[in-house]
Amino acid sequence: MRLEGKVCIITGGGSGIGRASALLFAQEGARLVVADKKAASAEAVAAESSRQGAEAIALEVDVANAAAVERMIEKTLEKFGRLDVLVNNAGYGITGSVVETDADAWDALMAVNVRGVFLCSKYAIPAMRRSGGGVIVNTASVVAAVGIANRAAYCASKGAVAALTRAIAIDHVGDGIRCNAVAPVNCWDGWELRKRSRPASCSSPATRAGSPPARS
Repeated sequence: MRLEGKVCIITGGGSGIGRASALLFAQEGARLVVADKKAASAEAVAAESSRQGAEAIALEVDVANAAAVERMIEKTLEKFGRLDVLVNNAGYGITGSVVETDADAWDALMAVNVRGVFLCSKYAIPAMRRSGGGVIVNTASVVAAVGIANRAAYCASKGAVAALTRAIAIDHVGDGIRCNAVAPVNCWDGWELRKRSRPASCSSPATRAGSPPARS
C-alpha cells in the first residue's frame, strides 16, 4: 500500500474529486481526515473510508476561515500525532464573464478557492516540518492554462492556485515538503450536476468527463 500509515487531510472531501480521493487513499492504507464545509457529507465519506478498513475522521471546516483551518490541523495532530499529506481540494465555480460577475460573488469564490489553499498550507507546513516532511497536492484545473468561456472568476482562481503551488514548492523544498497540483478537466461533481444534466462538450478538448465512484 503506497500510503500505509500516512496521515492525510483532504479538504472538500465530502463530494466529487475529494470523495474519490479519500476512497482511493483509504484503499492505499492512509489514515484520513475528511474535511468539508458540509458536516454530513464529510461524515458519510469518512464512514465509507472506514468500511474499506481505513482509520478516518470527519471534520466540518470552512477553509476560508483561519481559525477553523487552524483547528483542523490541531484536531488532526490530536488524533494522529502527525501530518504527512494535505490535499487542497475544496473549491467551487460560478458562471459569468468579468462584466457579469458580481464583486461579492468574486470575493466569496476567491476566499474558498485561493485563500483556502493559502490557509491550509500555512497551518499544515509547520506540522509537516515536525513530521520530517510531507506532500501538498492542490486541485487546480486545466482552465489555469487555457481558460474557458463564461467562467472568469473560476479561471482566475485556478490560475492563482497554480502559481501558489509553484511558490510553495520553491519555498519549502528544503523542508522536505513537495507541492504539486493536478489539473482536472470536466468531472461529474456536484457543481456540474446542479448546473446541467451533463458537462458541456464544448468547454474543453476532453472527449469524456471524469466520474466519481458509486456510493457504497
